[in-house]
Amino acid sequence: AGAALAALELAGVSRGEAAPVLARFTGTGRRFEVHERDGRIVVDDYAHHPSEVAAVIAAARERYPGAAVRVLFQPHLYSRTRHLAPEFAEALAAADDVSVTDVYPAREQPVPGVTGKLIVDALSDRGVLAAWTPTVEQGAARLERRSGENDVLLVLGAGDVDRAVGMLAS
Repeated sequence: AGAALAALELAGVSRGEAAPVLARFTGTGRRFEVHERDGRIVVDDYAHHPSEVAAVIAAARERYPGAAVRVLFQPHLYSRTRHLAPEFAEALAAADDVSVTDVYPAREQPVPGVTGKLIVDALSDRGVLAAWTPTVEQGAARLERRSGENDVLLVLGAGDVDRAVGMLAS
């Protein structure tokens, strides 16, 4: 917001004119969008890179200290999953519970042997027990079964994993 105000001032827009418009900005969609259901917090975030995943988990821990953090993660792109599975595992290992769906392909064709299970296996290599839930529906159902009051459920990924929010926060 400060950078936006500074840029607008440099462009000749006064702070008094820009501030009310900026105050109406509600943020971007799918960036730490918080929903509540039955004492549980469901956070939807577009995080689809290991550094983003780590940042969202850290933010959830900071905002909700003491809460169990449970993640449903949908990898985005076969190439990214193949090359960054260990880094995803490192980021996801900071959660208390992890479910991983299959890869959301977007613009790529499937790559033989590359599924979201690569991340589950990489978590296992780190000593973290994670669940392979190939579909968004299976992942949401697992979160539903395993979560309790005061848990924070993170729905992470750039694909269609955001459908899980409706399954969990309805």
